[in-house]
Amino acid sequence: MRVVVLASGSEGNVTYIETKEIKLLIDIGKNTKYIKENLENIGVDPSEIQYILISHTHKDHTSALKTFVNRYKTTVLLSQKMFYELEEIKEYENIIIYEDDIFLKDLKIKTIKSSHDAPDARNFILENNEKSVVYVTDTGYINRKYFDLLKNKDIYLFESNHDIEMLLNGPYPKWLKTRVVGSYGHLSNKDSSFYLSKLIGENTKKIVLMHLSHINNTEEKALEMIHETFKEYEIDFKDIKCAKRSEITEVL
Repeated sequence: MRVVVLASGSEGNVTYIETKEIKLLIDIGKNTKYIKENLENIGVDPSEIQYILISHTHKDHTSALKTFVNRYKTTVLLSQKMFYELEEIKEYENIIIYEDDIFLKDLKIKTIKSSHDAPDARNFILENNEKSVVYVTDTGYINRKYFDLLKNKDIYLFESNHDIEMLLNGPYPKWLKTRVVGSYGHLSNKDSSFYLSKLIGENTKKIVLMHLSHINNTEEKALEMIHETFKEYEIDFKDIKCAKRSEITEVL
């Protein structure tokens, strides 16, 4: 499996997943030009993308959907509630409605419910050839019932949205601060670090921190928190990076 985060943040989210038989995007929240150019930078023609997997319908995860599918005729994977929310693709034919697990040739995708202020929101565990990728963003918390499913995976793409002090002392209005820190908002650096300390294991190769706020967080604060937390729990794991708003990660 190849994994590349093309963009992550409130300005847009796109992640590329490739197996021997599948080329897929998780979310499509940047413009089509940006996605095309950055796919080509890693040697992928956007017309080769077979599927777009939607996690929820907020614009920073779906803004390029109509333009991209009209141009490339890509199949869209989404839940029934998401479909009803996306007026722009109501007449589009290449749609698969998912509710639970998804099987695409050599790729299995487990869907888990996330806690976010959207009509339906999902996170994913992608499995291929005994390798696994966890994709967790845009959630206020992780339900304990999913812990066993999420444990000891190879790669974690994991939200670390805000530093709590920066958020509370920052420019957001009170209602927005309450939304972000609430159970239907986003994971803080502290939340993310704690969850990851409980989830990673001997199979884990890489952590990529996702959806960092450009107003209420910094890469330095996110990395400092996770390293401190891991030290507290006596976890020796150093291969941790932050995804950027408009710059691709390395190919994992």
